[in-house]
Amino acid sequence: MNAAAQEYITEDGRKIGGVVMEMKNITLRFGGVIAIKDISFDIREGEIRAIIGPNGAGKSSMLNVISGFYNPQEGEVWYKGARRPQMRPYQVAAQGIARTFQNIALFEGMSVLDNVMTGRLTHMTTNLFQQGIWYGKARQEEIANREKVEEIIDFLEIQAIRKTPVGRLPYGLKKRVELARALAAEPSILLLDEPMAGMNVEEKEDMSRFILDVNDEFGTTIALIEHDMGVVMDLSDRVVVMDYGKKIGDGTPDEVRSNQDVIDAYLGVAHD
Repeated sequence: MNAAAQEYITEDGRKIGGVVMEMKNITLRFGGVIAIKDISFDIREGEIRAIIGPNGAGKSSMLNVISGFYNPQEGEVWYKGARRPQMRPYQVAAQGIARTFQNIALFEGMSVLDNVMTGRLTHMTTNLFQQGIWYGKARQEEIANREKVEEIIDFLEIQAIRKTPVGRLPYGLKKRVELARALAAEPSILLLDEPMAGMNVEEKEDMSRFILDVNDEFGTTIALIEHDMGVVMDLSDRVVVMDYGKKIGDGTPDEVRSNQDVIDAYLGVAHD
């Protein structure tokens, strides 16, 4: 059995699966600016994988490469054991990879329910005409999608606001709605771009609980960018650290905490 297929034991004794995604020697340039320089790391099935680093380190660019928003000039993305060709974001989404955004990207005038329903687009097979007359297969598909969305709304405890326009919601609830929309796609890999940004302590605790529940109950593989180091170290199975587009650390939270390059570049003075 090769290393990619072997199980991995986390620091807390939890088993996670083999490698489901590999970033191999990824380099991304914007004109003369190198956003990512020759970075390689993998993501294992069922794990919570954090990507951290100072502002401008290239973290969001890496998430954009994974989700198909950017195509790197060098390197390869491997998914489920096969090299992934250049793809558009909707094609990546159809493969089972969903994401949230650093800046909330919701339809402010639409209700929470309708926003979450947009996450089901990759599961809709009927055309606009069939959906317009709402008969037969289109009707059955609509009912099935709504049932799934209602399950997610219950799971994330946002039943009370399901008919509320998103524009009326406070920031923390908007973040939860965006998570619900991503989950509606039933992803095998969920990408979270700073899910705790702008939240107060209570909201962070709620979001942390939901992320752990999604990973545990749905078995969803999660890759996240986050600046709150307490959250990262508590949630993550493994952490990759970037600085100025380069990888300077990769390992368990404890390994990253004790990595001198990481301490110098990002974490600051090490504490016993």
